Amino acid sequence: MYRILADSGEVKERRNQARHPEYKKPELLATGPNQVWSWDITRLRGPVKWSYFYLYVMLDIFSRYVVGWLLAERENARLSQRLIRETTQREGIVRDQLYIHNDRGAPMTAQTTGQLLISLGVEQSFSRPQVSNDNPYSESHFRTLKYQPTFPDRFGCYPDAHSFCTTFFPWYNHDHRHSGISFLTPAMLHKGQATKVIAERQRTLAAAYALHPERFVKGLPKPAAAPTAVWINPPPEKLDPGAQNAP
Repeated sequence: MYRILADSGEVKERRNQARHPEYKKPELLATGPNQVWSWDITRLRGPVKWSYFYLYVMLDIFSRYVVGWLLAERENARLSQRLIRETTQREGIVRDQLYIHNDRGAPMTAQTTGQLLISLGVEQSFSRPQVSNDNPYSESHFRTLKYQPTFPDRFGCYPDAHSFCTTFFPWYNHDHRHSGISFLTPAMLHKGQATKVIAERQRTLAAAYALHPERFVKGLPKPAAAPTAVWINPPPEKLDPGAQNAP
């Protein structure tokens, strides 16, 4: 009987099974600020077990600059749309300028969120289900946030968590020397100051070399260059030395 079934191609699962669609790998390129943003929501522990505050963070993947954030006591699409609307207005985003990349959480996939982005002329990109590497910049940023020495195990109340965020994000944007962008601050790269800062670094290195050339066995040192292109999932044939694809 099994030989007959095998000949007919019937030795297999014959019940109706859920068939998951094949999701296309997102491939996004940013060659300057305000071309691709990545955003996500993370939970901050509240004063008692099973209580949380929800931190919404919008990040520019080229400069790693936090262009917008919002702390709330719940997670929903209305708050997400408020963050998107206020942040695009503040950054002066025009139609067909920006991609916003996110995972497939309920606030991101809500129909009203999609309608808002269409009205703003912003393209939306989604991570594949269960693939954290499709949103590496937001994940890396949350690690930086939660590994701060002052980050507590729990926040005592909403004002406590909000106070921490109002201190952390200005420090991150304007004082944090980010290893992924040649130890520039996100604000330097986002505001177009990187060329000037790197030129000042070169002058400082040249002065040090002139005083003690014997300390530099490889000759005149050069500072690391600012990134020229940042990818989410670059195609292999498009990788080049100036491109980055890791947070």
